[in-house]
Amino acid sequence: MSAKPVPRLNAAEYLEIERAATYKSEFHDGELFAMAGASREHNGIKDNLIVEIGSRLRGGKCRTFSSDQRVKVDATGLYTYPDIVLLCGPGEYDPLDRDTLVNPTAIVEVLSPSTEAYDRGAKFRQFREVASLQEYILVSQNEPVVERFARQAEGTWSLTTYAGMDAVLELTCAAVSIPFTEIYRDIEGFDESSSAS
Repeated sequence: MSAKPVPRLNAAEYLEIERAATYKSEFHDGELFAMAGASREHNGIKDNLIVEIGSRLRGGKCRTFSSDQRVKVDATGLYTYPDIVLLCGPGEYDPLDRDTLVNPTAIVEVLSPSTEAYDRGAKFRQFREVASLQEYILVSQNEPVVERFARQAEGTWSLTTYAGMDAVLELTCAAVSIPFTEIYRDIEGFDESSSAS
């Protein structure tokens, strides 16, 4: 006896389900993937970054969106909710859903044990297909380490790693600097004497 095939959804069906859902789901290749809740540390770091980046962008051409902002990768059909999205300039949206952004300038993901491999691998490969994306930032919640991938003129990506509580994250797309003391402010286990291993 063979297993009953699971019916695949199209994007319009996913969006209809998502509008009525009480929890968020990613969507790719006809399948829904429920998103798990995050740890205290993850949420604290994300909130610190939203406040710090947002306050530095005030009055400029860029703005931040929190993890409730859905993003679509047109080239692959992925719908996802990054931890933080930066948009510099006018937004462009999915024709199927006016709330789904398709032209992020930068994306920040706070790494979780359950999502780190995906954030570094398959998800980043898909985000690289977004022509507007200039920076992809991965923030550790276990040690004071941030990795910033920046798109180069020829289309390759360069990596800059920042480590230690005296480090300062530089976001070149928005010309802002965020000290690690602010990224990890009030996060248990992090203080100015913490260092990367």
